[in-house]
Amino acid sequence: MAFTLSEIMAARRQQQQRASRGAVEVDEYSANPTQAFTFYNINQGRFQPPHVHMVDPLPHDTPKPPGYTRFVLISDTHSRTDAIQMPYGDVFIHAGDFTELGLPSEVKKFNDWLGTLPYEIKIVIAGNHELTFDQEFMADLIKQDFYYFPSASKLKPESYENVQSLLTNCIYLQDSEVTVRGFRIYGSPWQPWYYGWGFNLPRGQALLDKWNQIPDSTDILVTHCPPLGFLDWVPRKMQRVGCMELLNTVQRRVQPKLHVFGHIHEGYGMMTDGTTTFVNASACTVNFQPMNPPIVFDLPNPRST
Repeated sequence: MAFTLSEIMAARRQQQQRASRGAVEVDEYSANPTQAFTFYNINQGRFQPPHVHMVDPLPHDTPKPPGYTRFVLISDTHSRTDAIQMPYGDVFIHAGDFTELGLPSEVKKFNDWLGTLPYEIKIVIAGNHELTFDQEFMADLIKQDFYYFPSASKLKPESYENVQSLLTNCIYLQDSEVTVRGFRIYGSPWQPWYYGWGFNLPRGQALLDKWNQIPDSTDILVTHCPPLGFLDWVPRKMQRVGCMELLNTVQRRVQPKLHVFGHIHEGYGMMTDGTTTFVNASACTVNFQPMNPPIVFDLPNPRST
């Protein structure tokens, strides 16, 4: 196969960009995110202004600029969508935990709600509460003598083995991507181990292997868990719980325009490091009350569109 000069030059530019961003390796403080946050803050000021700062969410009645796409971002609704007022927008993104346990009845209810929403495109990933979406987790769960999640562990495999097919009113992403309106969007449900729920992985290489699947040219990254230092503070435990490898992947390699997540209800809000805007879109508070409104975010349309 012959390549044109422009194709060769474009490939070289991509290689140079990858080299400048650098490969991501397991961080020496990976196993202790609170210690990692403290170390990098003291020695590098990595999480302090002017490197990072908070961002005020856009009021829902703000006119959308011409030539922009409005994204409506939400997470952690936990089957409590009835009272949520949804704003105007073009593309809807849900960053996981849309059910309590991933029961098929909960998934159907959520899908019905999605069907009432007017957005042109709806994108959904799973979170740790979508137990049935994690097939390996369910295989282990139903073998246990003590049922930690009784209503889920009593399900028959045939009732959940194709549970993703119940989501007929959205695009479901699981370590996969879709291009919408010229934006390349990648979604992944994994997180550092969290109290024996679904989609848990050990900190370090296991999670980095998942993040290594994220394409370099991703415009919008959707994960369930937060990266370290960005809206990941758990006050009652005085701990940071974000993923160090996810942070390094986002900042050093992928550098998306937007990173959407949830999981830590207390972290609701927006931050930026000047390159990426980080959004914790958790609708539910720490007491599982759906008090936090969806967050809207406008991005200029890619020139190709």
